[in-house]
Amino acid sequence: MDEFDESLLDDPDVLARADVRLRELAESGARVRREAGLAAEAIDAAVAESGDARPRAVIAAGPDSRLLRAVLEPWCPVPFVAWPGPALPGWAGSLDLVVMLAPQGSDPAAASAVAEAVRRGCQVVVACAPGSMVAEHAEGRWSYLLPTTAGDQLATAVLMLDYLHRIGLGPACDAEEVARSLDQVALDSSPHSDLSSNPAKELAIALADATPVVWGGSVLAARAARRIAEQLRRSSGRTALAGDAEHLLPVLEAARPRDVFADPFDGAVDTRPLLLILDDGAEDPVVREQRGRLQAAAARAGVRVETLTSDAGSEVARYASLLLAGTYAAEFLRLGRTS
Repeated sequence: MDEFDESLLDDPDVLARADVRLRELAESGARVRREAGLAAEAIDAAVAESGDARPRAVIAAGPDSRLLRAVLEPWCPVPFVAWPGPALPGWAGSLDLVVMLAPQGSDPAAASAVAEAVRRGCQVVVACAPGSMVAEHAEGRWSYLLPTTAGDQLATAVLMLDYLHRIGLGPACDAEEVARSLDQVALDSSPHSDLSSNPAKELAIALADATPVVWGGSVLAARAARRIAEQLRRSSGRTALAGDAEHLLPVLEAARPRDVFADPFDGAVDTRPLLLILDDGAEDPVVREQRGRLQAAAARAGVRVETLTSDAGSEVARYASLLLAGTYAAEFLRLGRTS
């Protein structure tokens, strides 16, 4: 049975073995900055070619379309559709804008969708690696490529969101602001910070003997919650849940009372729920009401509550910082596991 040894989180040998993964997390902000710099001229050219006329609709195609939907749906002044499959809606045509995130550039379904958009005469803007499969299928008279090199979904999304903001179809998304928020998380969660001052290590310790129940109230926080729950499942090999409040409330309400007489040294793992709230500052009345219900249910059941917060300026920066903070915690959870 796997056990958790918190001393491993400050062990230099353990941290050295995880250096590649931890360095990848620490460089998240640098990747956003680098990609924005490399694509600046291409974004300027695409904005200039777009002119002042708005498209009839915006279609976010490909498997990464849901991130764009989470950001754009509340803002986009024209109809917006996320279409993750290998084709396009039957009505898509020359009056419509098709955008696609393809960080790896090698997905056949994404290549198929963008090729179909070109055939139908849509305006096409694709963020992907030059020379990749998707880039080759995107070639056309009304197509524009925003070049990426890092294969990073978030950095790729920032390029596209910047373009969409500049043509009046989305909220502001400043790459430098997103990068600074990621840098701050990396500084706070550095593996070289010890347990007493590292919020990611503290969260990993809290999650070590629990079933994480992750909730985010806004659309972007909810997406971050799903991504973090996925990371926690991979790190711990145990259940981690994310969902809407009405789906998570029964889990909290059904929590078994903690056995105060249980032997803490018998090797058994107490997997009672732990409620992890992702707070991105959303003050919508519905969000406040759902958060209150979850916290009240946790209090009645004696369930521990942990909160990740972000006060970054933009919605995308807050999403990015919450996701990275949760990913750091998941990585430290993995490092502390022993067999």
